[in-house]
Amino acid sequence: MLLTRIKGPRDLDRLSQEELDQLAAEIRSFLVDAVSKTGGHLGPNLGVVELTIALHRVFDSPKDKVLFDTGHQSYVHKLLTGRQDFGNLRSKGGLSGYPSRAESDHDVIENSHASTVLGWADGIAKANEVLGREDHHVAAVIGDGALTGGMAWEALNNIAAAKDRPLVIVVNDNERSYGPTIGGLANHLATLRTTDGYERFLARGKDLLERTPVVGKPLYETLHGAKKGLKDFIAPQGMFEDLGLKYIGPIDGHDIEALESALQRAKRFSGPVIVHCLTQKGRGYTPALEHEADRFHAVGVIHPDTGLPVATDAASWTSVFADEMVKLGHERPDIVGITAAMLHPVGLKKFADAFPDRIFDVGIAEQHGATSAAGLATGGAHPVFAVYATFLNRAFDQVLMDVALHKCGVTFVLDRAGVTGTDGASHNGMWDMSIMQVVPGLRLAAPRDAEQLRAQLREAVAVKDAPTVVRYSKGVVGPAVPAVGRIGGMDVLREPGSDVTRPDVLLVSVGALAPMCLDIATLLDKQGITTTVVDPRWVKPVDEALPPLAERHRVVVTVEDNGRTGGVGSAVSQALRDAGIDVPLRDFGIPQRFLDHASRKEVMAEIGLTAPDIARQVTGLVAKLDGRYDSERAAAVD
Repeated sequence: MLLTRIKGPRDLDRLSQEELDQLAAEIRSFLVDAVSKTGGHLGPNLGVVELTIALHRVFDSPKDKVLFDTGHQSYVHKLLTGRQDFGNLRSKGGLSGYPSRAESDHDVIENSHASTVLGWADGIAKANEVLGREDHHVAAVIGDGALTGGMAWEALNNIAAAKDRPLVIVVNDNERSYGPTIGGLANHLATLRTTDGYERFLARGKDLLERTPVVGKPLYETLHGAKKGLKDFIAPQGMFEDLGLKYIGPIDGHDIEALESALQRAKRFSGPVIVHCLTQKGRGYTPALEHEADRFHAVGVIHPDTGLPVATDAASWTSVFADEMVKLGHERPDIVGITAAMLHPVGLKKFADAFPDRIFDVGIAEQHGATSAAGLATGGAHPVFAVYATFLNRAFDQVLMDVALHKCGVTFVLDRAGVTGTDGASHNGMWDMSIMQVVPGLRLAAPRDAEQLRAQLREAVAVKDAPTVVRYSKGVVGPAVPAVGRIGGMDVLREPGSDVTRPDVLLVSVGALAPMCLDIATLLDKQGITTTVVDPRWVKPVDEALPPLAERHRVVVTVEDNGRTGGVGSAVSQALRDAGIDVPLRDFGIPQRFLDHASRKEVMAEIGLTAPDIARQVTGLVAKLDGRYDSERAAAVD
């Protein structure tokens, strides 16, 4: 196999055109086989095989910087830079599903949040200029979907201002982000794609000129790269050139020779150039091409021949939300849905099918989505903006200044909250409850099970004068966790016997960690430590009944699937101080560090967010309060 002989990008230099085509076929076969066993981003990588080969033939990575926006399409890049062990892809100790500086000097951007690559490219190109590195180049690959993000256009505005600073922008145009790309830019790119006159002209010209001795091919390339006059007459690519950016394309993104020619011309140019490549997401794999929803953007473990899942998932948090949104839509004509280019992943597809006039896909533009939601609320609608928890970070200013300041009734539904695991540091939803704590008037719910998700979503959309947030985990929703009582607005999940006058521990359980907190209480009970377990349901603001309840216990413990700094534990601690209640409090949550990719269970174990770990520490704390710390007693909870 050719692929096994590729240890680095320069190994590509000696391959013939025929061998390059063979390599592309081998890479596609490898990806289908490997990703079907581990899960991962399959469709996007199948679409960029030839493009990635051409990039590494033309540019000299890592001296030249080849940058990928979002990075989910970097699997081919990994294969060509010496990383061909995909056996533990996205698993602990294995390759990351995104670029990783720890893996290779060829990887630059790790954050895997879309629309950032052009800002990175602008900065690196400026550094090359300042430091006199004239032989260093920058090539930034950005999908057409990521160009719906405002950051991309802020960067383009700056890039275009420096007409003599070299920078190659490769637009990977497959008409999709997760699903089909939407918006004015998508329409413009579609116009470029479908301007047949230009392509027919070039096809006829290429055939004629390539038969012309000596001058034919150079003349064809000159015509193909022409900027004003001829090309403006045939294809409306003027939007990019009006920004001051030279434009090459559209190029067949699966023709290595054409790609290399375009990239070489762009590389030689002394200023910023856009190379517009047309690719096909899921190329070469029939099940992906036939999957209209997202062309296998991301898959779990599948049968490689059929593309069907190996196991059928149980009901997920997302599916529970999806069904309840449809019910709410039938009951309330004012409810509308908003998504940031993730209609399927966040569960709004059913709502869109039922109410096509009440769904708005803003593209990868969370900031705009939040402010538009404020406008919708001001106009009398109640928007439900469903977004991954990690991506709400990007819209903080808009939540604060546009939604909260104006007391707009907007509900933010945060999917993939807490530890998500396999997608790595940038996808863990571990900041939302900390960030949202500082927003005046905002109310935040963390449902513990499907029943509570349905109930709290309804409570959230009933609020008309403030932003509300409902957050839940990734994956399968667990069994129902019944309440045994109610104190204030809090559900009591477990209480000690009636003969206990002052229980040892008040355990405040947040969201989906309720089953684990009940396990902690069971372990503590075996050590003779009495425990009350409560679920606040709404963790912001802190329930008024919590401080007096805490005063009736010897110690308060909070457990949350969120960063410890500024999280629910911090809010509870402040509420106790404000109430003048001097009860020791210990907060358990996610440490404020970036967590490596692994399964959720493995990450939780690594950070000590498990029932035995927490019970052991609480046992030690109670023992200290008794003045009789016994290490053997603390260890017994194992």
